[in-house]
Amino acid sequence: EDGTVKIWHANTYRLEQSLNYGLERAWCVSYQRGRQGIAMGFDDGAVVVKMGREEPAVSMDNSGKIIWARHNDILTAVIKGGDKSLTDGSALVLPSKDLGSTEIYPQTLIHSPNGRFVAVCGDGEYIIYTALALRNQAFGSALDFAWGSKENDKDYAIRESSMSVKTFRNFKEKAVLDIGFQAEGLSGGVLLGVKGQGGIGFFDWESGQLVRRIEVDPKNVYWSESGELVTLACEDTFYVLRFSREEYQTALQAGEADEDGVEAAFEVVTDVNESVRTGQWVGDCFVYTNSTNRLNYLVGDQTYTISHFDSPHYVLGYIPRDGRVYVADKDVQIVSFALSL
Repeated sequence: EDGTVKIWHANTYRLEQSLNYGLERAWCVSYQRGRQGIAMGFDDGAVVVKMGREEPAVSMDNSGKIIWARHNDILTAVIKGGDKSLTDGSALVLPSKDLGSTEIYPQTLIHSPNGRFVAVCGDGEYIIYTALALRNQAFGSALDFAWGSKENDKDYAIRESSMSVKTFRNFKEKAVLDIGFQAEGLSGGVLLGVKGQGGIGFFDWESGQLVRRIEVDPKNVYWSESGELVTLACEDTFYVLRFSREEYQTALQAGEADEDGVEAAFEVVTDVNESVRTGQWVGDCFVYTNSTNRLNYLVGDQTYTISHFDSPHYVLGYIPRDGRVYVADKDVQIVSFALSL
């Protein structure tokens, strides 16, 4: 009667959100089956909102082991190599196995760089499990979680609040970062990315020092395996930069770092006016899905289309053994495409 619609968590019974649009008394609520739409009817009009995220909580390691969340349940499947019958765009039939359930509702699910662990983040908490048996290794409060790279695969970071970002090594707290701005998100990889206040700061995992703050606002950050190339995927453009650790260390020793870090640490390779949905580097080739439901790849400054889809798809990864890139839809229906490098 007060014109508000309250949304409660079905498992924890916690009030998640209270919505008030000033449209007088609310009379009805209806949901869109299989979609994210929620419609609300009021005295003075109707409102449709989108709940949750469309991107599934799913991750694949380099050997083809896939882990995903279906509500609180964690499932796994394995893409086995040597299947000559695979054709581009045909759905893979993969027997799935139930690994168990997690105490939190997963919003993100990410393999560690070595594939041995998987981190689940959601409901303001994180849990690190072993990838094979889902055994609990570490847990705590976190709004965001990020792994290091293959060179420092024991490192990870959490964002506890807008003012607190901590790094860990071997499941033990290593440092609290002095970021100098309000943190709104994290990205993992060769450098730890801290998003906030219209830009992103890249920090060195070892020293915790700011390498460079860049004044673009990326939704996602993707590093190449070599650690030289990085994609900053913004709302309607993505930028490819080249990172030089040598330039950074030389400037640091010469005392040339300022409040924004070292300018010479990054150089722009190219920028493309496309909205990246998900992506991954395969060598020096960036494979991605975009907002118009295409699977593309970028080499140098040239983009090429691999396939078109009728619905949003998300890049799981590339398996060199198969020479194929694997993508999934929101229901984790997986298809693959040959990619010769």
